[in-house]
Amino acid sequence: MSAEHDRQQVEQANASGRVPAVFVHGLWLLPSSWDRWAAVFAEAGFAPVLPGWPDDPQTVAEANEHPETFAGKTVGQVADHFAGLIGGLTRRPVVIGHSFGGLLAQILAGRGLSCATVAIDPAPFQGVLPLPISSLRAAAPVLTNPANFHRAVPLTFEQFRYSFANAVGEEEAKQLYETFAVPAPGAPLFQAAVANFNPWSETKVDTEHPERGPLLLISGERDHTVPWALTNAAYKKQAHNPGVTEIVEIPGRGHALTIDSGWREVCDTALTFARRFVSPE
Repeated sequence: MSAEHDRQQVEQANASGRVPAVFVHGLWLLPSSWDRWAAVFAEAGFAPVLPGWPDDPQTVAEANEHPETFAGKTVGQVADHFAGLIGGLTRRPVVIGHSFGGLLAQILAGRGLSCATVAIDPAPFQGVLPLPISSLRAAAPVLTNPANFHRAVPLTFEQFRYSFANAVGEEEAKQLYETFAVPAPGAPLFQAAVANFNPWSETKVDTEHPERGPLLLISGERDHTVPWALTNAAYKKQAHNPGVTEIVEIPGRGHALTIDSGWREVCDTALTFARRFVSPE
């Protein structure tokens, strides 16, 4: 994903005069995973911005041909990348993130950069203590080899089925894997795994920032990667902020809830929350 592409999206959002909606993807996905969401938010009056992590390829095919482009990306590097992009917007955006994108969304909110934030099945930040067995199993393809810190790691279909697509049928799981799955940097998972032992962790969130604004956390009931225990722990850490903090569980949904056949329910939940606090025009 070129810097020029991101710049053009920022310019288009500024020219529209509307409130931007910045979508932040997580590991093993690309910005295109948000395309349908962007259309819904645009129809609702927002100016969607779908930036990539630094050096994201444009397509899933390109990403799978060149996995090395993902290697070495850290949480702090990616957070600063998005903060710089938001700094180019003339209006403070709504920020919506999924998985590690949900963690990044909370980091950005904790810097006072968003007017409202939605974190969907967010990766844990420093101070979130539960270690569910299903989360450890979902992260095992990366964490079982320390060399993966510096590598990009793809998921096999079986691994994707467990960590993302456990709540959908086999045929849909295969379609999701073929349509969306790409390699991902290993570093963020190692950073999250040791965050509570590292006082300088890049996964730290400023939960007390007075300009954080409204925050919604969304949890998929059947999520193996970020189950309720993790999202609820993040909610409890954020709940003392002076801004509105809410949490909702979407029944019967796994980690693929932003891309699977039920994506619209989750999208509408996020949009309804944003429109309670933000007039897009």
